[in-house]
Amino acid sequence: MNATRRAFLQTGLLSAAFIGSSGRLAFAEDAAKPLRIGILIPGSRADHGWMESAYNGMKAAEQRHGNKVVITSIENVKFADMEQALVTLATKNDMVIGAAGQTQASVLKVAKRFPKVKFSIVGPTGQPTENVAQYDVLQAQIGFIAGAVAAMMSKNGAVSYVGGLEIPAIVNTGTEFANGAKHVKPDTKCFVTYTGDFDDVAKAKEATLAAIAQGADVHYNILNLGVRGMEQAAREKGTRMIGSYTNYCSDNNPLYIAYTVSGIGFMVEYAIDQAVAGTWHPEYKQFGLAMGPRSADIEICTAATPEIQAKIKELKDDLLSNKIKVKVG
Repeated sequence: MNATRRAFLQTGLLSAAFIGSSGRLAFAEDAAKPLRIGILIPGSRADHGWMESAYNGMKAAEQRHGNKVVITSIENVKFADMEQALVTLATKNDMVIGAAGQTQASVLKVAKRFPKVKFSIVGPTGQPTENVAQYDVLQAQIGFIAGAVAAMMSKNGAVSYVGGLEIPAIVNTGTEFANGAKHVKPDTKCFVTYTGDFDDVAKAKEATLAAIAQGADVHYNILNLGVRGMEQAAREKGTRMIGSYTNYCSDNNPLYIAYTVSGIGFMVEYAIDQAVAGTWHPEYKQFGLAMGPRSADIEICTAATPEIQAKIKELKDDLLSNKIKVKVG
Protein backbone atom coordinates (compact mmCIF):
# COMPACT_ATOMS: atom_id res chain seq x y z
CA MET A 1 0.00 0.00 0.00
CA ASN A 2 1.49 3.35 -0.95
CA ALA A 3 1.74 6.25 1.50
CA THR A 4 -1.02 8.29 -0.12
CA ARG A 5 -3.55 5.48 0.02
CA ARG A 6 -2.51 4.57 3.58
CA ALA A 7 -3.06 8.14 4.76
CA PHE A 8 -6.41 8.29 2.98
CA LEU A 9 -7.61 5.08 4.59
CA GLN A 10 -6.42 6.11 8.04
CA THR A 11 -8.26 9.43 7.73
CA GLY A 12 -11.39 7.57 6.74
CA LEU A 13 -11.18 5.27 9.73
CA LEU A 14 -10.89 8.22 12.09
CA SER A 15 -13.99 9.71 10.50
CA ALA A 16 -15.81 6.42 10.84
CA ALA A 17 -15.05 6.30 14.55
CA PHE A 18 -16.92 9.56 15.05
CA ILE A 19 -19.85 8.60 12.86
CA GLY A 20 -20.58 5.21 14.36
CA SER A 21 -21.53 1.90 12.83
CA SER A 22 -24.87 2.89 11.30
CA GLY A 23 -24.59 6.61 10.62
CA ARG A 24 -23.09 8.72 7.88
CA LEU A 25 -22.14 12.30 7.11
CA ALA A 26 -25.12 14.60 6.61
CA PHE A 27 -23.83 16.66 3.68
CA ALA A 28 -26.22 15.05 1.16
CA GLU A 29 -29.38 16.17 2.92
CA ASP A 30 -29.36 19.40 0.93
CA ALA A 31 -30.61 18.52 -2.56
CA ALA A 32 -28.73 21.50 -4.03
CA LYS A 33 -25.38 19.99 -3.08
CA PRO A 34 -23.62 17.62 -5.47
CA LEU A 35 -24.08 13.89 -5.15
CA ARG A 36 -20.97 12.40 -3.58
CA ILE A 37 -19.81 9.11 -5.07
CA GLY A 38 -16.92 6.91 -3.98
CA ILE A 39 -15.49 4.23 -6.25
CA LEU A 40 -13.21 1.36 -5.29
CA ILE A 41 -11.10 0.21 -8.26
CA PRO A 42 -9.11 -2.75 -6.89
CA GLY A 43 -6.40 -2.80 -9.56
CA SER A 44 -4.42 -0.46 -11.78
CA ARG A 45 -6.32 1.97 -13.98
CA ALA A 46 -3.52 1.50 -16.55
CA ASP A 47 -4.05 -2.24 -17.04
CA HIS A 48 -5.64 -1.80 -20.49
CA GLY A 49 -8.37 -4.07 -19.14
CA TRP A 50 -11.13 -4.25 -16.53
CA MET A 51 -9.79 -1.57 -14.20
CA GLU A 52 -9.02 0.88 -16.99
CA SER A 53 -12.53 0.40 -18.36
CA ALA A 54 -13.98 1.11 -14.91
CA TYR A 55 -11.85 4.24 -14.55
CA ASN A 56 -12.82 5.49 -18.01
CA GLY A 57 -16.49 4.98 -17.17
CA MET A 58 -16.04 6.97 -13.97
CA LYS A 59 -14.36 9.85 -15.83
CA ALA A 60 -17.02 9.85 -18.56
CA ALA A 61 -19.80 10.11 -15.97
CA GLU A 62 -17.89 12.81 -14.10
CA GLN A 63 -17.54 14.88 -17.28
CA ARG A 64 -21.15 14.38 -18.34
CA HIS A 65 -22.72 15.28 -14.99
CA GLY A 66 -20.39 18.18 -14.17
CA ASN A 67 -21.04 19.88 -10.84
CA LYS A 68 -23.92 17.52 -10.06
CA VAL A 69 -21.40 14.99 -8.76
CA VAL A 70 -18.19 14.85 -6.75
CA ILE A 71 -16.40 11.55 -7.37
CA THR A 72 -13.60 10.10 -5.24
CA SER A 73 -11.77 6.89 -6.12
CA ILE A 74 -9.31 4.55 -4.46
CA GLU A 75 -7.19 2.28 -6.67
CA ASN A 76 -4.84 -0.69 -6.27
CA VAL A 77 -6.42 -2.11 -3.13
CA LYS A 78 -5.54 -5.65 -2.07
CA PHE A 79 -8.35 -7.96 -0.99
CA ALA A 80 -7.31 -7.74 2.68
CA ASP A 81 -7.65 -3.93 2.59
CA MET A 82 -10.97 -3.69 0.75
CA GLU A 83 -13.22 -3.52 3.80
CA GLN A 84 -11.17 -0.68 5.27
CA ALA A 85 -11.20 1.20 1.95
CA LEU A 86 -14.97 0.78 1.62
CA VAL A 87 -15.57 2.10 5.12
CA THR A 88 -13.50 5.14 4.23
CA LEU A 89 -15.60 5.77 1.13
CA ALA A 90 -18.93 5.06 2.85
CA THR A 91 -18.30 7.64 5.59
CA LYS A 92 -17.96 10.42 3.03
CA ASN A 93 -20.28 9.55 0.16
CA ASP A 94 -23.92 9.05 -0.79
CA MET A 95 -23.08 6.15 -3.11
CA VAL A 96 -20.19 3.67 -3.16
CA ILE A 97 -19.36 1.52 -6.18
CA GLY A 98 -17.24 -1.62 -5.97
CA ALA A 99 -15.91 -1.67 -9.52
CA ALA A 100 -15.05 -5.37 -9.70
CA GLY A 101 -16.47 -8.71 -8.61
CA GLN A 102 -13.75 -9.28 -6.03
CA THR A 103 -15.22 -6.41 -3.97
CA GLN A 104 -18.53 -8.26 -3.52
CA ALA A 105 -17.96 -9.87 -0.12
CA SER A 106 -16.54 -6.69 1.41
CA VAL A 107 -19.28 -4.46 -0.06
CA LEU A 108 -22.05 -6.68 1.29
CA LYS A 109 -20.43 -6.60 4.74
CA VAL A 110 -19.81 -2.85 4.85
CA ALA A 111 -23.23 -2.00 3.41
CA LYS A 112 -24.88 -3.40 6.53
CA ARG A 113 -23.04 -0.80 8.60
CA PHE A 114 -24.15 2.09 6.38
CA PRO A 115 -27.84 1.49 5.59
CA LYS A 116 -28.38 5.02 4.24
CA VAL A 117 -25.58 4.74 1.67
CA LYS A 118 -26.31 3.26 -1.75
CA PHE A 119 -23.88 0.57 -2.91
CA SER A 120 -23.44 -0.92 -6.38
CA ILE A 121 -21.18 -3.82 -7.33
CA VAL A 122 -19.96 -4.21 -10.91
CA GLY A 123 -19.22 -7.75 -11.95
CA PRO A 124 -20.80 -10.47 -9.88
CA THR A 125 -23.96 -12.53 -9.86
CA GLY A 126 -25.89 -12.00 -6.65
CA GLN A 127 -29.18 -10.95 -5.16
CA PRO A 128 -29.65 -7.31 -4.15
CA THR A 129 -30.09 -6.29 -0.52
CA GLU A 130 -31.85 -3.23 0.89
CA ASN A 131 -29.05 -0.87 -0.17
CA VAL A 132 -26.94 -2.92 -2.61
CA ALA A 133 -27.39 -3.34 -6.37
CA GLN A 134 -25.43 -5.99 -8.26
CA TYR A 135 -24.65 -5.76 -11.97
CA ASP A 136 -23.71 -8.95 -13.82
CA VAL A 137 -21.28 -8.53 -16.74
CA LEU A 138 -22.27 -11.89 -18.29
CA GLN A 139 -18.64 -12.34 -19.36
CA ALA A 140 -19.25 -15.92 -20.46
CA GLN A 141 -21.55 -14.66 -23.20
CA ILE A 142 -18.94 -12.63 -25.05
CA GLY A 143 -16.35 -15.24 -24.08
CA PHE A 144 -18.30 -17.76 -26.17
CA ILE A 145 -18.08 -15.48 -29.19
CA ALA A 146 -14.38 -14.82 -28.54
CA GLY A 147 -13.79 -18.57 -28.60
CA ALA A 148 -15.61 -18.87 -31.91
CA VAL A 149 -13.60 -16.02 -33.44
CA ALA A 150 -10.34 -17.49 -32.10
CA ALA A 151 -11.14 -20.86 -33.68
CA MET A 152 -12.11 -19.31 -37.01
CA MET A 153 -8.91 -17.25 -37.14
CA SER A 154 -6.53 -19.92 -35.83
CA LYS A 155 -4.16 -21.39 -38.40
CA ASN A 156 -3.20 -24.35 -36.20
CA GLY A 157 -6.66 -25.32 -34.99
CA ALA A 158 -5.62 -24.64 -31.37
CA VAL A 159 -6.51 -21.74 -29.05
CA SER A 160 -5.95 -20.81 -25.42
CA TYR A 161 -7.52 -18.90 -22.54
CA VAL A 162 -5.84 -17.63 -19.38
CA GLY A 163 -7.92 -16.53 -16.39
CA GLY A 164 -6.87 -15.02 -13.08
CA LEU A 165 -8.68 -16.09 -9.93
CA GLU A 166 -10.48 -19.41 -10.26
CA ILE A 167 -13.90 -18.01 -9.32
CA PRO A 168 -17.24 -18.79 -11.04
CA ALA A 169 -17.39 -15.86 -13.47
CA ILE A 170 -13.82 -16.42 -14.65
CA VAL A 171 -14.14 -20.21 -14.86
CA ASN A 172 -17.45 -19.94 -16.72
CA THR A 173 -15.88 -17.60 -19.24
CA GLY A 174 -13.08 -20.08 -19.85
CA THR A 175 -15.58 -22.90 -20.25
CA GLU A 176 -17.69 -20.93 -22.72
CA PHE A 177 -14.62 -19.76 -24.64
CA ALA A 178 -13.83 -23.41 -25.30
CA ASN A 179 -17.48 -24.15 -26.09
CA GLY A 180 -17.59 -21.29 -28.59
CA ALA A 181 -14.45 -22.53 -30.32
CA LYS A 182 -15.80 -26.07 -30.63
CA HIS A 183 -19.23 -24.79 -31.69
CA VAL A 184 -17.81 -23.44 -34.95
CA LYS A 185 -14.93 -25.91 -35.34
CA PRO A 186 -15.47 -29.10 -33.30
CA ASP A 187 -11.90 -30.32 -33.77
CA THR A 188 -10.34 -27.19 -32.23
CA LYS A 189 -7.94 -27.87 -29.37
CA CYS A 190 -8.56 -25.56 -26.39
CA PHE A 191 -6.13 -24.96 -23.54
CA VAL A 192 -7.63 -23.27 -20.46
CA THR A 193 -5.43 -22.17 -17.53
CA TYR A 194 -5.89 -20.16 -14.31
CA THR A 195 -2.94 -18.36 -12.73
CA GLY A 196 -4.62 -17.54 -9.39
CA ASP A 197 -3.75 -13.87 -9.81
CA PHE A 198 -5.09 -11.27 -12.26
CA ASP A 199 -1.85 -9.27 -12.15
CA ASP A 200 0.93 -11.88 -12.15
CA VAL A 201 2.84 -11.25 -15.40
CA ALA A 202 5.23 -14.19 -15.03
CA LYS A 203 2.50 -16.78 -14.45
CA ALA A 204 0.44 -15.50 -17.38
CA LYS A 205 3.47 -15.71 -19.64
CA GLU A 206 4.26 -19.23 -18.46
CA ALA A 207 0.67 -20.38 -19.07
CA THR A 208 0.65 -18.88 -22.56
CA LEU A 209 4.01 -20.39 -23.50
CA ALA A 210 2.74 -23.80 -22.36
CA ALA A 211 -0.30 -23.46 -24.62
CA ILE A 212 1.84 -22.28 -27.53
CA ALA A 213 4.08 -25.33 -27.10
CA GLN A 214 0.97 -27.45 -27.72
CA GLY A 215 0.02 -25.56 -30.86
CA ALA A 216 -2.18 -22.66 -29.66
CA ASP A 217 -1.80 -19.63 -31.89
CA VAL A 218 -4.71 -17.40 -30.74
CA HIS A 219 -5.11 -16.44 -27.07
CA TYR A 220 -7.86 -14.83 -24.97
CA ASN A 221 -7.82 -13.78 -21.33
CA ILE A 222 -9.63 -12.48 -18.29
CA LEU A 223 -6.69 -10.81 -16.59
CA ASN A 224 -5.62 -7.34 -15.54
CA LEU A 225 -1.90 -6.51 -15.58
CA GLY A 226 -1.16 -10.20 -16.12
CA VAL A 227 -1.99 -9.71 -19.80
CA ARG A 228 1.49 -8.19 -20.18
CA GLY A 229 2.92 -11.68 -19.72
CA MET A 230 0.66 -13.07 -22.42
CA GLU A 231 1.78 -10.31 -24.75
CA GLN A 232 5.42 -11.16 -24.08
CA ALA A 233 4.82 -14.81 -24.91
CA ALA A 234 2.84 -14.04 -28.07
CA ARG A 235 5.44 -11.54 -29.26
CA GLU A 236 8.28 -14.00 -28.72
CA LYS A 237 6.52 -16.88 -30.48
CA GLY A 238 4.69 -15.02 -33.23
CA THR A 239 1.15 -15.85 -32.09
CA ARG A 240 -1.89 -13.54 -31.85
CA MET A 241 -4.33 -12.38 -29.20
CA ILE A 242 -7.93 -11.33 -28.64
CA GLY A 243 -8.08 -8.56 -26.06
CA SER A 244 -10.63 -8.18 -23.29
CA TYR A 245 -12.98 -5.48 -21.93
CA THR A 246 -12.41 -2.57 -24.34
CA ASN A 247 -11.97 -2.14 -28.09
CA TYR A 248 -8.41 -0.92 -28.67
CA CYS A 249 -8.21 -1.76 -32.40
CA SER A 250 -7.25 1.88 -32.99
CA ASP A 251 -3.96 1.20 -31.19
CA ASN A 252 -2.91 -0.87 -34.22
CA ASN A 253 -1.07 -3.30 -31.97
CA PRO A 254 0.09 -6.12 -34.29
CA LEU A 255 -0.38 -8.70 -31.54
CA TYR A 256 -4.16 -8.25 -31.49
CA ILE A 257 -6.54 -9.55 -34.12
CA ALA A 258 -9.66 -8.55 -32.15
CA TYR A 259 -10.98 -7.12 -28.89
CA THR A 260 -14.07 -7.94 -26.89
CA VAL A 261 -16.09 -5.30 -25.04
CA SER A 262 -17.39 -6.23 -21.59
CA GLY A 263 -18.79 -2.84 -20.62
CA ILE A 264 -17.26 -2.43 -17.17
CA GLY A 265 -17.11 1.35 -17.59
CA PHE A 266 -20.61 1.31 -19.04
CA MET A 267 -21.87 -0.34 -15.85
CA VAL A 268 -20.10 2.21 -13.65
CA GLU A 269 -21.76 4.95 -15.70
CA TYR A 270 -25.12 3.21 -15.34
CA ALA A 271 -24.88 3.25 -11.53
CA ILE A 272 -23.90 6.92 -11.45
CA ASP A 273 -26.56 7.91 -14.00
CA GLN A 274 -29.23 6.14 -11.96
CA ALA A 275 -28.12 7.89 -8.78
CA VAL A 276 -28.11 11.34 -10.39
CA ALA A 277 -31.53 10.75 -11.94
CA GLY A 278 -32.94 9.57 -8.62
CA THR A 279 -33.94 6.23 -10.15
CA TRP A 280 -31.28 4.06 -8.49
CA HIS A 281 -32.70 1.07 -6.68
CA PRO A 282 -31.29 -2.18 -5.32
CA GLU A 283 -31.48 -4.67 -8.17
CA TYR A 284 -29.75 -7.62 -9.75
CA LYS A 285 -29.30 -6.58 -13.36
CA GLN A 286 -27.78 -8.57 -16.20
CA PHE A 287 -25.89 -6.63 -18.83
CA GLY A 288 -24.20 -8.53 -21.68
CA LEU A 289 -25.42 -8.47 -25.27
CA ALA A 290 -28.98 -7.46 -24.38
CA MET A 291 -27.77 -4.02 -23.23
CA GLY A 292 -26.17 -3.15 -26.57
CA PRO A 293 -22.64 -2.83 -28.00
CA ARG A 294 -21.33 -0.63 -25.18
CA SER A 295 -22.15 -3.48 -22.83
CA ALA A 296 -20.93 -6.45 -24.88
CA ASP A 297 -19.44 -6.74 -28.35
CA ILE A 298 -16.44 -7.90 -30.35
CA GLU A 299 -14.45 -5.99 -32.95
CA ILE A 300 -12.08 -7.69 -35.36
CA CYS A 301 -9.12 -5.44 -36.07
CA THR A 302 -7.81 -7.20 -39.13
CA ALA A 303 -8.69 -9.97 -41.60
CA ALA A 304 -12.41 -9.95 -40.86
CA THR A 305 -14.00 -11.91 -43.72
CA PRO A 306 -17.71 -11.60 -44.58
CA GLU A 307 -18.11 -15.23 -43.44
CA ILE A 308 -16.67 -14.49 -39.99
CA GLN A 309 -18.80 -11.38 -39.59
CA ALA A 310 -21.92 -13.30 -40.59
CA LYS A 311 -21.10 -16.03 -38.08
CA ILE A 312 -20.62 -13.45 -35.29
CA LYS A 313 -24.05 -11.97 -36.01
CA GLU A 314 -25.59 -15.43 -36.03
CA LEU A 315 -24.00 -16.28 -32.67
CA LYS A 316 -25.16 -13.00 -31.11
CA ASP A 317 -28.72 -13.66 -32.29
CA ASP A 318 -28.64 -17.23 -30.98
CA LEU A 319 -27.31 -16.10 -27.59
CA LEU A 320 -29.95 -13.38 -27.29
CA SER A 321 -32.75 -15.80 -28.19
CA ASN A 322 -31.37 -18.48 -25.83
CA LYS A 323 -30.92 -20.85 -28.72
CA ILE A 324 -27.37 -21.02 -27.38
CA LYS A 325 -27.24 -21.02 -23.58
CA VAL A 326 -24.12 -20.17 -21.63
CA LYS A 327 -23.24 -20.35 -17.95
CA VAL A 328 -24.23 -17.41 -15.74
CA GLY A 329 -22.40 -16.48 -12.57
